[in-house]
Amino acid sequence: MKVLETERLVLRQLSFDDAEFIVTLLNDPSFLQNIGDKGVRTNADACSYLSNGQIASYARFGFGLYLVELKDSGDSIGICGLLKRDELDDVDIGFAILPKYWSKGYAVEAALAVLGYARKAIELNRIVAIAKPDNAGSIRVLEKIGFRFEKLIKLSDEGHELKLFASEV
Repeated sequence: MKVLETERLVLRQLSFDDAEFIVTLLNDPSFLQNIGDKGVRTNADACSYLSNGQIASYARFGFGLYLVELKDSGDSIGICGLLKRDELDDVDIGFAILPKYWSKGYAVEAALAVLGYARKAIELNRIVAIAKPDNAGSIRVLEKIGFRFEKLIKLSDEGHELKLFASEV
């Protein structure tokens, strides 16, 4: 189901048909380094990941991460959307784009569309984002879309230190 459309992109709900792409994206070295290993190695793993993650999030919260496709070709290039984590008080925005599509403005375009949706359709006043301190690319995207660094946090006692950014209406 299509959720958002921009000049160059379509953002739609993820489905089990996207399992192969999810395996590719979640095992890309940049995803593993900057976001982490989700343990998704097969299409069956991806279907379980989608079922317990995004598909459950759509049902529970009415939002989640969306597949980002190029409007002209239909190519899947990444994910972008909203997450509600138990460890954070606020909804956060997340995104991951395959490296071959970096530096073309797609992450900014998708994230701005998601922010607009979060504010208008979901009526969120405050949205946060987290990034590893050395993830310069994601931090640049967050700053371009109006997020400001607030503090360093850990999502768990054994977790890595992360930068928390926030955007308020």
